[in-house]
Amino acid sequence: MNSADAPITYAAAGGVVTDITGELVLLLIRPSRDEVRLPKGHVEAGETTSAAALREVTEETGYDDLELIAPLGNQLVAYPFGNQSVRRTETFFLMRARSRHETDRPPMDEQFFPVWVAWDKALDHLTFEAEREWLRRARQAFNRIAE
Repeated sequence: MNSADAPITYAAAGGVVTDITGELVLLLIRPSRDEVRLPKGHVEAGETTSAAALREVTEETGYDDLELIAPLGNQLVAYPFGNQSVRRTETFFLMRARSRHETDRPPMDEQFFPVWVAWDKALDHLTFEAEREWLRRARQAFNRIAE
């Protein structure tokens, strides 16, 4: 196998964020690609997955008043990228925004527009099945905690 055949591999971390009431979930609209996503991004060298998740969610949503509620686990997402394959190991966390106010500043990543959506509607809006799985896991974890 030569280097052109080797898959691109990396780790990513993100969050399923609820509002303070637990009734809404934060999604990201990405108009340039006609996508609706969950916030996530690369885990940097020396960074824990929880720290990366908090950093990425803050950068992409503008919310910096987040608390980690529960780990949601890992999953491998594989997809083609040009003539190579990508293998991304994702780690997600259930998070809560401590306030329901609009952000004091826009997201650092201007390609996204954060929107709050009811749990039941969020599944229908997400573009990718892998992210719908994170939402299902988060809903189960949230329900266990709320009992």
